[in-house]
Amino acid sequence: MNDPKSKLSRRRVFAGAGTLGALAAAAAVLPVARETEPAAAAAGVKPEPDKSGGYRLTAHVQRYYQTTKV
Repeated sequence: MNDPKSKLSRRRVFAGAGTLGALAAAAAVLPVARETEPAAAAAGVKPEPDKSGGYRLTAHVQRYYQTTKV
């Protein structure tokens, strides 16, 4: 069962799987280069505002900030 001449041990299989997992995670985190952004920036075109309802500094938010000052 435990052949001393075996080149593929359980330890090497798990080490290889761990290495592949780490490489896949690193590839997923790396930024993806987009070709459309530099072309739009070179042409001087402003991107459309995001309509996702993100953070906006409105009057009630400014009022809240005033109440938190010490």
